[in-house]
Formats: sequence, structure tokens, C-alpha cells
Amino acid sequence: MNIIELQRAIGTKPDGIWGQKSRDALIKAFTNTAAPGITAAEERALATRLRVSVKQLRAVALVESSGGGFDRKGRPKILFERHKFHGFTGGVWSVATFCNPSGGGYGEDSWDKLIGAIVTGSVDVAFMSASWGKFQVMGEYWSDFHYNSPYEMAHSAVSGEAAHYTMLVRYIEHFELQDEMARLSANPEDCRAFARGYNGRRYAEKGYHTKMAAAMK
Repeated sequence: MNIIELQRAIGTKPDGIWGQKSRDALIKAFTNTAAPGITAAEERALATRLRVSVKQLRAVALVESSGGGFDRKGRPKILFERHKFHGFTGGVWSVATFCNPSGGGYGEDSWDKLIGAIVTGSVDVAFMSASWGKFQVMGEYWSDFHYNSPYEMAHSAVSGEAAHYTMLVRYIEHFELQDEMARLSANPEDCRAFARGYNGRRYAEKGYHTKMAAAMK
């Protein structure tokens, strides 16, 4: 996707010039102050898709989420990873707030960094370099998760909480963690395999397996 294509997608003049109007249109396109929460029926459908119980799905959602999926302005929560943008672009824009060989800068506004990255013309990479929604799923997985583009994956989060859960489900499917998730119980030992697969080999340092077991009680 280039800037003109993005401008078309967000409903502003497709002139290839990224200014205040384009910025405002992007923010508007990513704002939904009436985004619905996930319904019980949607939870059941996703749990069935993963071959797990609703209780197991809820436990994972509780432990692995960043709270609600939207910020106070009604936008999906994002975290822009400047080191990801640096890596994807070969560092040609470093050093900037949105492009740096080292991670960090999390006190700076992620939407500002996303827009700064878009201005470079590396639109796909900009959306790939942020994590999206309730479960902070990285946009770089867009193809693995069967979205048509990084933008489509990112913008799907605007529709409501169910779309955030869909990202989570696609993550679990891609990394083939369904069986490990189906073994979750109130026993921390039963939660180790999933925690290791989802949170990495250092999962025990932050007690993800014990948190998961507590959520299953």
C-alpha cells in the first residue's frame, strides 16, 4: 500500500501528499466510540473453533490482554515498536521517534509515531510495526493470519472487541497452540505448555502459568 492507496481507504483526497487532512482522516477512520464488546455467542463460536472451552478462552483473554481494547478516544490500543520499523526498513530513517535500532520510547504517543512512519511512504511497514488491540498482536503477522494487507488487519480492530479476539485466535492457530490451550486448568503445571508457547521460554519469570491457573479457578 502506498500513501495514495491509504488515502483512498480512509476517505480523503488521494493526492499522495500527507498533511493534516490525511492525518485527521486516518484518526477518524480508526475511531469507534461505540465499539461493541464481544458477545457470549461470539465467545462460544471462537472457543469451538479452537476446540477449547469458553472458560479456557476467557482465562487466556484475562491473562494475555492489556485490559480493554480501545483507548479513551475510541481508537484501538496500539504500541508502535520503533525498532521493528528500523529493522524492516534497514534503518534508513534512523534515528527518529518512529525508527531506532533499539526498542523503547514507549512514553511517546504511538499514533504520532505510526503517522510519522506513514509519512516516509513505507505504509505497509508502518502498520506492521505496531501491535494492535486488546491482545497487542503485531501487525507483521498479517499474512500469516490471512489478512489481505497490514492495513486490513489493523483496521479490523476498529469494528469491536470480537475482531481483537479473532486476532488472538488466529495467533493461537498459526502457532498451533490449540492442544496446549485445551489442557489449561486450575493446576499451574497444566498451564506451562501454553504459557511457554504463547509467552516464550522465560514465561515462568512473570508467572504466566500461575496466572493462567488462577484465571481457571
